[in-house]
Amino acid sequence: MAVQNYNGIHSSGTSTAMNGNAGNTSTSIFRSNSSAFFGRSGEAGSLGLTGLQNLGNTCFMNSAIQCLAHTPKLVDYFLGDYGREVNHKNPLGMNGEIALAFGDLLRRLWAPGATPVAPRTFKSKLARFAPQFSGFNQHDSQELLAFLLDGLHEDLNRVKSKPYVEAKDEESRPDEEVADEYWQNHVARNDSVIVDVCQGQYKSTLVCPDCRKVSVTFDPFMYLSLPLPSTNTRTMTLTVVSADGSIQPSSYTISVPKFGKCEDLIHALSIACSLGIDETLLVAEVYNNRIIRFLEEPADYLSLIRDNDRLVAYRLKKDFDNSPLVVFMHQHMEEHYFHGKLTSSWKAFGIPLVGNVHNFVSGSDIHNLYLQLVAPFRIPPDGTLDNDLDSTTIEEVEGMVDNTSSSPDGDAKPCSAKGVELPSDSELQFYLTDEKGMVKDENIVMNEPVPKIGLHRRFNVLVCWPEKLTKQYDTSLLSSLPEIFKSGFFAKRPQESVSLYNCLEAFLKEEPLGPEDMWYCPSCKQHRQASKKLDLWRLPEILVIHLKRFSYTHSAKNKLETYVDFPVDDLDLSTHLSYKNGQLSHRYMLYAISNHYGSMGGGHYTAFIHYGGDQWYDFDDSHVSPISQEKIKTSAAYVLFYRRVLK
Repeated sequence: MAVQNYNGIHSSGTSTAMNGNAGNTSTSIFRSNSSAFFGRSGEAGSLGLTGLQNLGNTCFMNSAIQCLAHTPKLVDYFLGDYGREVNHKNPLGMNGEIALAFGDLLRRLWAPGATPVAPRTFKSKLARFAPQFSGFNQHDSQELLAFLLDGLHEDLNRVKSKPYVEAKDEESRPDEEVADEYWQNHVARNDSVIVDVCQGQYKSTLVCPDCRKVSVTFDPFMYLSLPLPSTNTRTMTLTVVSADGSIQPSSYTISVPKFGKCEDLIHALSIACSLGIDETLLVAEVYNNRIIRFLEEPADYLSLIRDNDRLVAYRLKKDFDNSPLVVFMHQHMEEHYFHGKLTSSWKAFGIPLVGNVHNFVSGSDIHNLYLQLVAPFRIPPDGTLDNDLDSTTIEEVEGMVDNTSSSPDGDAKPCSAKGVELPSDSELQFYLTDEKGMVKDENIVMNEPVPKIGLHRRFNVLVCWPEKLTKQYDTSLLSSLPEIFKSGFFAKRPQESVSLYNCLEAFLKEEPLGPEDMWYCPSCKQHRQASKKLDLWRLPEILVIHLKRFSYTHSAKNKLETYVDFPVDDLDLSTHLSYKNGQLSHRYMLYAISNHYGSMGGGHYTAFIHYGGDQWYDFDDSHVSPISQEKIKTSAAYVLFYRRVLK
């Protein structure tokens, strides 16, 4: 009596087959009874539940191999007498060696009572014919899969001498006729188990933007590479700092268009911080306690702002351009040991503060403006720090030029409204400096005119703090500045989610070719940036779907962690198919997943494999263990393997 297991695998005590096809039973070398077939639940060594040893960063290879080694029809084929179809003379193949190495490896994985297999022979053949996979660096499981499917096809191609085939002009013939002609031309040169099982056909339509010439071709595909349409927004965190010393800095997290401009950021932040109608925001990037650039061009793209940048938005009156802007940078004395000796040096700290006063007369105005800006950070005698200053305090601080008391030496010494003594010029030292705060050009003296003020729209002032004064202020608030987006382990970006159908629709939508992919229009006799539209025409028995998580640009590499909600039991492509063959089903069931965990250029690959009913297994190199179906859908899913379900 046959015992059914895993996707239609049967064990009758005499042979092993998938999809109910026994293949060539006379040549099958695998014979077992039902107890040997099942083994203990989840135990590596049951038929098909054999792990692959990691030879050193070969998890990418192991993941791809396990998915193919559990592909219906391919298992039947390689457990049967496949050797007679090996093409040793195909100039596009690999002398049959890749097919033989893969077949031998698959048989070892399906041998009764097998222990984890070390795929050294297969790895050496792979390195020989595909040097990009040599060595022990991490690679991409999908890239290996693409090479392996193509290599297996050429090694097993039944066509020994490929005929020359010339495509005829479609000349307004029916698409069905043209598509069949393309397919027959294809299989006349390419006839293998891989074509039988894994290859489909799509319709490609190009339209010239000038003469509207339409070109239609029908091309084969081995797998579908689907883009992941991410959300159109980006989360950014900025710190808003008042330019009048009325409140402490506050951080705001806003959502802006992912491909938006600085004006979008200003608009969103203005709403978040309840900006007044007479106020505006001046955004600056801060690095190493200094402003390295102002973001003043509304049309600049937000893509220029990286996740690890730190931005400050200074809250100013709208007429701030009418008077010079003062940028204050801070230093304090820091002691440290150098060659065993205690030495002191000036060290920058805190966020630069910005403000302006309409009438600069003397150094006293600079002093008083600075005291006004740092007032929110002062620690009151009771040790608490209010978030807001009351209106009386603000008014008194703003009028500090006139509100002074005499010190014993006769110098004017500023005082606060509540009688708390504020630092005088003998405690804080002010200097004109450069944009980096590295030089002390000229000392700014109380009651003396500030030189060069009228020559610049903005000027920089360096303020040197004595150590005792830093203890009277909460400098941690002054120094706290979050990144645009914190990418730490415990601060993950909000999960984006799309359905697999959304990905498919993005793949099939019409779009213009890139400038580097110009199409030569036979009517215009010139290269044109044509529009291109893909349509699914013929679906394979085994449908492999690659989710394009990795993106590459000239300056960066990136991985999308988007969660793709993919069907497990019923992927229905009937509404996405241009040509519906009434004889075939357009519904699919998931049977394998190649997963990638971690970041770009590293991470780890595993595979989830369906083993019949609701049984799934996690293949993690040499470790094989059961996993519930509820846990197989994750944002690590990278390559999906579906098999057609009969009507």
